[in-house]
Amino acid sequence: GCVLCSEDNGCITCHHRLFLLIWRDGIRQYGMCVHTCPPGYFGVRGLEVNRCTKCRSPSCESCFSKDFCMKCKDKFYLHKGQCFRQCPPSTTAQPGTRECQEMCEPGPWSEWSACTHEGRTCGCKWGVETRVREVPGANREEGAACPALLETRKCRMRKHCPGGEH
Repeated sequence: GCVLCSEDNGCITCHHRLFLLIWRDGIRQYGMCVHTCPPGYFGVRGLEVNRCTKCRSPSCESCFSKDFCMKCKDKFYLHKGQCFRQCPPSTTAQPGTRECQEMCEPGPWSEWSACTHEGRTCGCKWGVETRVREVPGANREEGAACPALLETRKCRMRKHCPGGEH
């Protein structure tokens, strides 16, 4: 895939669809043409040359740009494009994805609703009542892990419907 190469340094220019990966070995530098950049690098397409550029963070396994990580190395958690050993406050670690997820803090529960059965407050022996709690807008981010925001429980109907309906 090399268009131009040096005996000492390997590839200098690659075919237009390939990326030039340059790595150092002591004081020497080597170039190689690759289809995709290796872990720890991301591809930058340019007019003259397409390059593999190293992610800035050493804890980043793959990145979108120099400063925005998409996947962290083992023992690190991803949060908003950065890698952390421990998730920041108000987030919780997701071991399966190795990401920090925003936590959702709902407000207090409302009072229980009236006991209803099929939308009516009279009739049958048993119905259902519900209560809810709101999440203040500022505390809830997209994808936040929220505890239950709605609860229901069985209740006893207090009165019979007029006209003998059950």
